[in-house]
Amino acid sequence: MKQRVLFAAVLLTATTLSACGDKKEATRAVSFANDVQPLLNAYCLECHKPGGPGLEASGLSLESYDNLMKGTKFGPIITPGSSLSSTLVTLVEGRADKSLKMPHGERKPLAPEAIKLIRDWIDQGANKN
Repeated sequence: MKQRVLFAAVLLTATTLSACGDKKEATRAVSFANDVQPLLNAYCLECHKPGGPGLEASGLSLESYDNLMKGTKFGPIITPGSSLSSTLVTLVEGRADKSLKMPHGERKPLAPEAIKLIRDWIDQGANKN
């Protein structure tokens, strides 16, 4: 009887440990107000505010969460829960036509870490947090 209990305990422990090793490291919760909005302000707001060429051309204002979620005159650019389907990510990663890459022209592109924050925020539901 002791051997069966010991065997079951060892098997349960081994199974639990192997399952833990297969999981990816958990992503921290990303805040719109603390993480995403400061990135948009630093890299995008210059053009995507009233009177800015980005707002005039696309209709996209990045002054607030609500404006971001409204999107452009062509439609939404965020698909909550799916960064892969979100136009914003396609544009900042440079996966669209070069004429559409954001930020435009000679402006400094977003660092990979900044893009990851935006992706994580969208994948976490693009919450107003």
